[in-house]
Amino acid sequence: MLWPMTSSSVAPTAGSASATPSRRRWLTLAIVGIAQLMVVLDATVVNIALPSAQADLGFSDGDRQWVVTAYSLAFGSLLLLGGRLSDLFGRKRTFITGLVGFAAASALGGAAPDFGVLVAARALQGVFGALLAPTALAVLTTTFTIPKERARAFGVFGAIAGAGGAVGLLLGGFLTETLDWRWNLYINVGFAIVAIIGTLIFVGRVESDGPRPRLDLPGTVLVSSGLFGVVYGFANAETEGWDSPLSWVPLAAAAVLLTAFVLWQRRASHPLLPLAILTDRNRSAAYLSILIAGASMFGIFLFVTYFLQATLKFSPIQTGLAFLPMVVMLVVAAQLSTNLLFPRLGAKVMVPIGMILGMSGMLLLTRLTVDSVYVTDVLPGLVLLGLAMGSIMPASMQAATLGVDRHFAGVASAMVNTSQQVGGSIGTALLNTIAATATTTYLTDHLADGPGALGPAAVTGYTTAFTWGAAFFASGAVLAAVLFRRRSRTPQAAAGAHEAPVEPVAVG
Repeated sequence: MLWPMTSSSVAPTAGSASATPSRRRWLTLAIVGIAQLMVVLDATVVNIALPSAQADLGFSDGDRQWVVTAYSLAFGSLLLLGGRLSDLFGRKRTFITGLVGFAAASALGGAAPDFGVLVAARALQGVFGALLAPTALAVLTTTFTIPKERARAFGVFGAIAGAGGAVGLLLGGFLTETLDWRWNLYINVGFAIVAIIGTLIFVGRVESDGPRPRLDLPGTVLVSSGLFGVVYGFANAETEGWDSPLSWVPLAAAAVLLTAFVLWQRRASHPLLPLAILTDRNRSAAYLSILIAGASMFGIFLFVTYFLQATLKFSPIQTGLAFLPMVVMLVVAAQLSTNLLFPRLGAKVMVPIGMILGMSGMLLLTRLTVDSVYVTDVLPGLVLLGLAMGSIMPASMQAATLGVDRHFAGVASAMVNTSQQVGGSIGTALLNTIAATATTTYLTDHLADGPGALGPAAVTGYTTAFTWGAAFFASGAVLAAVLFRRRSRTPQAAAGAHEAPVEPVAVG
């Protein structure tokens, strides 16, 4: 997410909204897409490499979760800070810093001689990912101001955000089986080099108008600590249980810290997150929709992966390939919804439709048994879920960023990533707990079956999680239908006013 402007700037000023956009804007989209793909991939690509990394470095099953958790803790807790830094110091500068840091952290992790270095490298990836993710979306927000092109760009970006996890599974399986687990980290260096060169050549330097506000240090400490507590608490609930102090104490502390953050933002002279961003009804509905979709999607990747590998005996590469139809449908739906349907129907219609499709896909997956086959029992659900995410994510992202004063585009974009990250943490912890409870209950009720009950018990856990995932989507459909405003003006008109520093406008 780059902003400020020169002769090759990517966004017109408020007074020149009609200025001709830079012809480099589509190259900017490609560069931003590479950065977003890097960040999203690393949420899942390392998961498939974990068994090989564990065998190579010799760490325990109990320590294994920290390779994933270190990344999510740093990433989730620093997103708002990363978004604000891009507002304060310029998108291009922040973007390049994030790319260089992410590449260096990835190289360090790939070359890690022991468990400690690997975890430290993953935490550093999370730190620089928190710079990259909101900056990438903010660049997109200020680069594309023509409504039709903006819709197309957000369709591409939303497809990357939604499909990146599945692509990570495919890429992780391929690299682990054909090369080495370390290449799941090294590959980011290549992505980053391409993105850095492209940024230096094609992305104009964009400077914000007016005086530069100061960084809200108390707000930064409060919200970063609070988000850390949320992610850490839910991560521990997944492994330690909800009754563990390591689970509920961080969550209770997070509630206090985030409440204090909101109170502080009401009186801060230079707030980290102006509350007007959250009090806009459409924007709040968009953030909530992204959170719910994130909670549900993480469950899809987790439990469908378990089912494919543990029950159907798929290899890592086969597992990644199994998700490809979902990715294809997500990309197709993202383009159709943003270019054809969203301009006509708005978020109030598109997001609930996506949620209903997601609920339907989840319900199809609840029918899985140990005798199920991929083509008839898994594939239809994945296709519907791809259509769902292609309808939800681009529309919600547009609604979340449209009409924001560009001085706050970075932090508004950071809230998109924060919603998705927190949703993923909540969904993973809740669905894992629900699945584990269902599995244990099944085993208790079928003690007479002996070892033969293990497979059906595991599948029972998965299908129970899918049932709850369907309930998440159903609640999201209701909330989106109620909270999103009816269109009082066309999205095209709203998008045209986007760059002016005015009150946020209604979308959808």
